[in-house]
Amino acid sequence: MSVSSLRGVLCPLVTPFEDGTVDEESLTTLVDWLVERDIDGVVPCGTTGEFASLGRDEFRTVVETTVEATDGRVPVVTGVAGTDIQTVTDRIEFAASVGCDAVLLTQPYFHTAPTPEGNRQFFETIAESSPLPLVLYNIPACTGQAIAPETVAALADHDGIVGLKDSSGDFDYFLELLRVTDDDFTLLEGYDQHYVSGVHAGSDGGINALSNVVPEVFASIRDEAFAGETEAALEREQAALPDLFGYCMDYGFAAVAKVGLEHRGVIESAEVRPPLTPVPDDAVDDIAELTEHLV
Repeated sequence: MSVSSLRGVLCPLVTPFEDGTVDEESLTTLVDWLVERDIDGVVPCGTTGEFASLGRDEFRTVVETTVEATDGRVPVVTGVAGTDIQTVTDRIEFAASVGCDAVLLTQPYFHTAPTPEGNRQFFETIAESSPLPLVLYNIPACTGQAIAPETVAALADHDGIVGLKDSSGDFDYFLELLRVTDDDFTLLEGYDQHYVSGVHAGSDGGINALSNVVPEVFASIRDEAFAGETEAALEREQAALPDLFGYCMDYGFAAVAKVGLEHRGVIESAEVRPPLTPVPDDAVDDIAELTEHLV
């Protein structure tokens, strides 16, 4: 996989469940459905994929099923977040063994007062032995702090660290990353409503949860944004995404995306695992109606 292939719209896949277990059939259907709708890559076992609620064997099932379903048509960038180097390394080695193209890695979470130097050492230690390229994942709401721009700039010089997904929602932070990294370092916007602004500023696209639900909308936005049709892309983005995004902020990206996918007949169940909870019935109806309107 070339780094340039991590461009456009990559989908952070939900992990379908049915009766408490991973629904491999629905996951395969979802991947195929997204690829047919011109999504540029898939990301299993990320935040939207409820990675923190998956056991070791389930993680492996999700990753292997995803790779088999893509059949080489689009890149697979697997989430491998963890708080210790051995766990992360094991996940990366498995991802490489089944044919993934890259991995997505947060800084360690839970540890109190981690320093930029400590975070740099964590990423570099893993990158030194990784058989796959690393994409950093900045999500301070879940890790307790952002990856400092100076840390990103230092890590961008490492041959094994090829990019970053930013889900902070802080566009000034994203602009700073664009300033302190070279053009060959891939920067992907993870905040759905910043997709077009990111491309206009110089990003390579995004990894966007709502592309699970309305991949057609994201494909159109991508095409217009990269063609320089910024005004049209912004109009489409703002017409389609704010209401759905608002439900995601209220009830969680995984839960809302699964409601939309169940409504569209792509997955069998909108089931989520604790500590996530199902979307309330009245909101389910609203999300279903909104999704229907958008497609």
